Amino acid sequence: MNLALLIARRFRKSREKTRYLSFISASSTLGIGLACAILIILLSVMNGFQKALETDFLSMVPHVEYQAVEGGLQDWRGLVRVAEAHEGVKAAAPAIRLSAMVQQPGRFRGLELRAIETELEPKVSGITRYVSAEDWQDFANTPDGILLGQGLAEALQLYIGDSVSVIIPQLQQGNALRAPQRINLQVAGIFAMGGELDFQQAYIHLATGQAAARIDTEASTVRLALHNVYDAPEVARDVAGSIREYAYIHDWTRTEGHLYRDIQLVRTIMYLVLVLVLAVASFNIVSTLIMVVREKQASIAILRTMGAAPSLILKTFVLQGSLNGVVGAFFGSLMGAILAALLPSLLLWLEQTLSFSLLPAELYFISSIPSDVALRDVLLVGGVALATSVLATLYPAWQAAKLTPVQALRGQ
Repeated sequence: MNLALLIARRFRKSREKTRYLSFISASSTLGIGLACAILIILLSVMNGFQKALETDFLSMVPHVEYQAVEGGLQDWRGLVRVAEAHEGVKAAAPAIRLSAMVQQPGRFRGLELRAIETELEPKVSGITRYVSAEDWQDFANTPDGILLGQGLAEALQLYIGDSVSVIIPQLQQGNALRAPQRINLQVAGIFAMGGELDFQQAYIHLATGQAAARIDTEASTVRLALHNVYDAPEVARDVAGSIREYAYIHDWTRTEGHLYRDIQLVRTIMYLVLVLVLAVASFNIVSTLIMVVREKQASIAILRTMGAAPSLILKTFVLQGSLNGVVGAFFGSLMGAILAALLPSLLLWLEQTLSFSLLPAELYFISSIPSDVALRDVLLVGGVALATSVLATLYPAWQAAKLTPVQALRGQ
């Protein structure tokens, strides 16, 4: 193997004198490097989206939620006790979910109101991560307070301390229509998650929601936070089998699961593209090595005459062609990992410089391109690049190993 590597390096150095072969060789190395870098960046972005979904978006969206079929839950405290007894449940908390409309002079805006218990909500929600401690305390101490998303507050030009009128539609009773309930609230705080929930959601106190919804019980839903968000369907069924409430069962895979499926679909496509792009980039190695074999026929004849076995010739050309893949995979993977780590900062600078947004917050669950470099992806891309490079050398190297001294000299 040492002799084959020595001969391969000698062939590589002598080949550099031929500009045409050097250009093709450099193109194959550059192609493999760029393919590795681009694929690592794309996979890192997909990892970033999945991490943002798990840690940010799903911290604001119920992992599992039980909603009363009509009116309120008869015993939400009992439901909380049963749920928290399950090993997969981290915590549970009551809420009232209401569809509402914010009215400002000349403007109306629909939103989802969540009436919460301020002492229990932080156990099941990441809301306190996106609001200052001072604003959260002010909201907790203001019975008629409302916690607005930043996007919604900016759209309605509302600030902390302002009064806001909220219209809540009422359920129909028999053939009679009930007039919408109008309540006046004070903006006690503003949360900023950085996604579409900033434009769609607001929080009020549980007692305020109970009066606005005109329900007899204290809560209409119970929200669960899970240790593993991907266990949501199973945990939802297990807990539902242990409660006596008639309730609709919601879990995030049914309400927001399309986001996760989209991310996984794109990731799968990226893995397919990985193999195809690297395979195309490796074709240059095949063409380069075929021309090198033709150029080195005299050298092959001399080596065979001196007693070199076909296996030595095969190893020599496999190693020579693989050097392009090694160089391209190493530097491409290194460059891809560095650029993937810097990508969020680079895109943020680009958005600020050119005054545009790649992901408008009102349309997407996050407002910036995330990136999470995973070592397994770097090793996978580099490994596939090396594997395709070695496979690309096998046919030209096999042709070289088949040459006899007479055939090689006749070819000259």
